[in-house]
Amino acid sequence: MEWHQKGVSEVLTALNASAFGLSGSEAAQRRDRWGPNVLPEKKRRSPWQLFLSQFRDVMIGVLVVAALISGLVGEVADTVIILLIVLLNAVLGFFQQYRAEQTLSTLKNMAALRCVVLRDGHPADIDATQLVPGDVLLLEAGNSVPADARLLEAHSLQVLEASLTGESVPAQKAAHDLSDPHLPLAERVNMLYKGTQVANGRARALVVATGMQTELGHIAQLLQMEDGPTPLQRRMSDFGKKLSWLILLICMLLFGVGLLQGQAPLPMLLLALSLAVAAIPEALPALIAISLARGAGRLAKNKALVRRLEAVETLGSVTYICTDKTGTLTQNEMTVVEQVPAGGERGPEESLSYLELAMALNHTVRNDGGRLAGDPTEIALVKSLAATHGPAISDTLAKRYPRVAELPFDPVRKRMTTIHRFGDRYLALTKGAVEAIWGIRQKDQRDEPLPEAAAAMARRGIRVLAFGYRLLDRLPESVTAPEIEHDFQFVGMVGMIDPPRAGVADAVRQCREAGIHPVMITGDQRETAIALARSIGLMEAEGALTGPELDGLADEDFAAIVNDIRVYARVSPEQKFRIVNMLQQKGQFVAMTGDGVNDAPSLKKADIGVAMGITGTDTSKEAASMILLDDNFNTIVGAVKEGRRIYDNIRKFIKYIMTCNGAEIWTIFLAPLLGLPVPLLPVHLLWINLATDGLPALALSAGEAEQDVMRRPPRRPDESIFQGMGFHIIWVGLLMAVVTLMTQAISIRLMEAHWQTMVFTVLSLSQLGHAMAIHSEQSLFSKKGRGLNPTLLFTIGITFCLQMLVIYLPLAQRYFHTQALSVRELGCCLALSSIVFFVVEIEKAVKSWRRRAFGAAYGKAA
Repeated sequence: MEWHQKGVSEVLTALNASAFGLSGSEAAQRRDRWGPNVLPEKKRRSPWQLFLSQFRDVMIGVLVVAALISGLVGEVADTVIILLIVLLNAVLGFFQQYRAEQTLSTLKNMAALRCVVLRDGHPADIDATQLVPGDVLLLEAGNSVPADARLLEAHSLQVLEASLTGESVPAQKAAHDLSDPHLPLAERVNMLYKGTQVANGRARALVVATGMQTELGHIAQLLQMEDGPTPLQRRMSDFGKKLSWLILLICMLLFGVGLLQGQAPLPMLLLALSLAVAAIPEALPALIAISLARGAGRLAKNKALVRRLEAVETLGSVTYICTDKTGTLTQNEMTVVEQVPAGGERGPEESLSYLELAMALNHTVRNDGGRLAGDPTEIALVKSLAATHGPAISDTLAKRYPRVAELPFDPVRKRMTTIHRFGDRYLALTKGAVEAIWGIRQKDQRDEPLPEAAAAMARRGIRVLAFGYRLLDRLPESVTAPEIEHDFQFVGMVGMIDPPRAGVADAVRQCREAGIHPVMITGDQRETAIALARSIGLMEAEGALTGPELDGLADEDFAAIVNDIRVYARVSPEQKFRIVNMLQQKGQFVAMTGDGVNDAPSLKKADIGVAMGITGTDTSKEAASMILLDDNFNTIVGAVKEGRRIYDNIRKFIKYIMTCNGAEIWTIFLAPLLGLPVPLLPVHLLWINLATDGLPALALSAGEAEQDVMRRPPRRPDESIFQGMGFHIIWVGLLMAVVTLMTQAISIRLMEAHWQTMVFTVLSLSQLGHAMAIHSEQSLFSKKGRGLNPTLLFTIGITFCLQMLVIYLPLAQRYFHTQALSVRELGCCLALSSIVFFVVEIEKAVKSWRRRAFGAAYGKAA
């Protein structure tokens, strides 16, 4: 029901209520009918449910199958180790998500909201959950509005509605009747809404909706949806499925070829199962979890709390960042940026003009223990004057010219007037909209046009307040607007803005360099939004749309222009949701930042929602994947860079692991076809997969970002995780296998007794050389190349030492079936294994040369 367009008597009749409140018994009956005034929270998962959810992954299923296979071939130790890896992966994911949930709980304000209502004709302090439709609320400055209510009376009432409407300036409220049924929330001046705060004044209001029937409740209904999979989850799920089929195909092929060669079925089955163990990257899920957890830790140190571990990587896919204006791009604090005195007449104070005197006296700002409280617009005036004339100027003048009467602001007059004792006369000061002050000027000045300065400031998105004064010989018996507000002298104007946050323009520039399109979505005025967007470089050409204009567009028309719009103004929560949804339908990967209740549905709908930790509402934090603990938009840029770094590193260790596993597959698969004995035992394969593969891969996950990480476009959300590296995995894996099989063939031909240990060593060390080569896209020997990161260097050293222990330690020889190599044999192994490192370095140098050559050719052609 559109309560704002009904008169007070109509609303009272519709709710069968009285302006003096309900009786206690009637309130109890209505509470039984309507239920408590609460918004149902989404049921939180228990710790056990959170832990078990970590096993819902295709790769985890593949690992469990690998453990079963290992058990079938008699390698119980392998089974235990693989299951331990699965458990480690689950524990890492669980603790990160559980810690994020606990941190979120500490951010929430757990104090129960209370309110004052009329019960049985008397004021009563009750728990806000006990409110029912028909209750009469008594509100004053500082109160939170506990339910949707129709104003019965209002006195200088101003309400902060930024969390619901996006308006940065407090809304002026009045109990007037309104007739337009299509007014947006921000213009329903006779209504109060749950979740907003009274900034100034007092009011009596009739509760018309509670709980899920409120505007806040309607928003909460939009949040009842499950989180979709992230790009990494989709990619890894697809990878796991394809890998499973590939392993099954290779094993069946090997088993079939063996039978055709006349091999016994059981040994061939065991060989095929060993190949399956070699092919499955046991350490991969744990490495991904560790990499994401490390990234989450780095982000937490930089004031970004990750609620979903996968969201760390997700930021690297973002193509659009849809951001709220108030409190996100701006400081959410009005600031005076221009003063335009009318000139001529000076004020009664030697150092002050009449404009400054009006700024100092015409306000309701309170000093609460050194902290200014009241209307943000008036606080900005007081602060501006204090910066020029000292912090005590307003208090000094208030004592010198005491206030004797006041005409509060209302939305119809659009001005506020105060009257002060002025010697033996009275000084009336007024402020308000330019046209409102211009209309009460002295009669001989009314034909003059509005100042061009006011129009110029308005075009730049600056909020303009005009001021005037009038001297009275006596105070009328009835201090009313018709008696006082006429024949004023215009004394000037003040321009104010909610300024952008420090560094936000640079953050927007970096986003654009990274191929990310920032889009402002706000409930504020179109001109204000456009002016801010241009000042921070978010909008260069026309590309703005208002909520009403958006409502007038069919989906197909909106789809045709959505990629080009950079500013949306005067939009509702449902329209924000529609914008995000349309961008996703156009194939974009959308991040949504915000801090208000009105942002929550789009935060939930977006591929990644980013809430503000300080100014953000609990609802927005619950809906988000990540929370900015410092409310700084610049942190988004750092998070995007971190996401890209993590994804690059995940690709590096996937490239490393899959190349190494490919080498093992080629080695075992090709050896029988070449007439060679089985080159490696299952225990060798497991050692390579866990130690030689796992430890360097872990170090690769800690690598720093590539130099161009923020100068390349976002990757497509549907892009394969193997994009651009499939050929490398195949040919380098085959190269490793060829070097390994060549070692085997030569050793057997030379009657080397230790040929299997040499094969084992060459394959292990070849993989370490490969890790050194792929740690960066640039060649290690080029000018742009960077040295090995210390973690990788240390890990390679540790892995080499472990490999030597496996070869030379008698106890390890017994379990790993190895023999001590001579100095000559070890030297041959080192020389042969270095081939892979140098060949991959040559590959990178050739690729770099081709990029430069084709880039130069392209530049000349252009």
